[in-house]
Amino acid sequence: MNGAQPSSASPQHGLTDRLARWARGFSGKSEEDVVEEEHRPRSGTASNREINRRRQLYGDIGDFLFAHDLDLTPINFSVALDYLTGANIGVEKAIKAVMMERGKITNGWIESIAAEQRADEVTPESLATMLDKVEENLIQFTGLMHESRNSAKDYGAALQEQAKDLGEGRNNEPVLARLVGLTRSMVEKTRQVESQLRDNQRQTQALKSSLENARRAAEHDHLTGLPNRRAFEGVLGEEMQQALDNGEALSVAFCDIDHFKLINDTHGHDTGDRVLKFVAGLLAKASNDRCHVARHGGEEFVMLFRGKTAAEACEAVDSVREDLANRSLVNRTNGERMDRVSFSAGVANVLIYDDPRAALKAADRALYLAKEHGRNRVYLAAETD
Repeated sequence: MNGAQPSSASPQHGLTDRLARWARGFSGKSEEDVVEEEHRPRSGTASNREINRRRQLYGDIGDFLFAHDLDLTPINFSVALDYLTGANIGVEKAIKAVMMERGKITNGWIESIAAEQRADEVTPESLATMLDKVEENLIQFTGLMHESRNSAKDYGAALQEQAKDLGEGRNNEPVLARLVGLTRSMVEKTRQVESQLRDNQRQTQALKSSLENARRAAEHDHLTGLPNRRAFEGVLGEEMQQALDNGEALSVAFCDIDHFKLINDTHGHDTGDRVLKFVAGLLAKASNDRCHVARHGGEEFVMLFRGKTAAEACEAVDSVREDLANRSLVNRTNGERMDRVSFSAGVANVLIYDDPRAALKAADRALYLAKEHGRNRVYLAAETD
């Protein structure tokens, strides 16, 4: 696996310096101010104690990240902060448990923890709450529009009445005063409605963003970035209908990385996660509006080809298999060359089955036949399967 190696120029020292600069930034002082103050320490002040506490915390976070060879990402920084400060009991317990079991945590493990936390946040109840809020905003918006129309109608009627008085040649001063008062009242009312509409729009936009984030989190695999099983099932139904409407072929393939447990046991889960992402990237290169790739779970991926027969899909999947098998991958952690990484696959014609789930099962059976016959190969499900 290709990856940037840490430089020999003490990256930990560099990060500690950066963290110290962040601490100075939080204190509201420039670097020159702090240097000057360091010559005149005020150890007894609460402000100084707080700055020192923050510096120590940032240093501890840096030590933690480097001790576990973790990438410098916002997710890793956040989890380290939660662990070291005890701000999240669940994270603290999970890290202690995995350190007792393995002695070390990995980037992939932290991503899974973060994903679980996001999943906890995006619950049916929270989605229902958001939808209720959207509905409430729509009702409020409708009420504001109704109120605005009524105000405009009342204002128009009042203007007509005052204009009538002006036309009858009465004393115009009171009439003009009433017109000025009406206009001021209408302007103020319009301003209030506009302000409420702006607030309503901001809330609706924030809710829309939250719903979109929730949808993406629910339909994407956090490690590989590919759509997940749930998203794929939705795409399968849509693509099947498209294929039937247009008289096109539709094929599905299951791909499973060979000896993946051995990769994890030999090289560690962090390297296993990198292998998953690497294979996902190779498969994703084939993805377009007629070819969909998703992580089905574990080390298994699924591909859907519209417009390709099962035999043509076999060729497409086999080209990716051959590409992977011919690569010489290296364990980024220790620089050791890895044994050949490969996957096996099974392909089926979706449209010969009454139910797409039956096609998935046929492709799955073909996959395991490929496993049983030596792995690193692609098998086509029998049409009578």
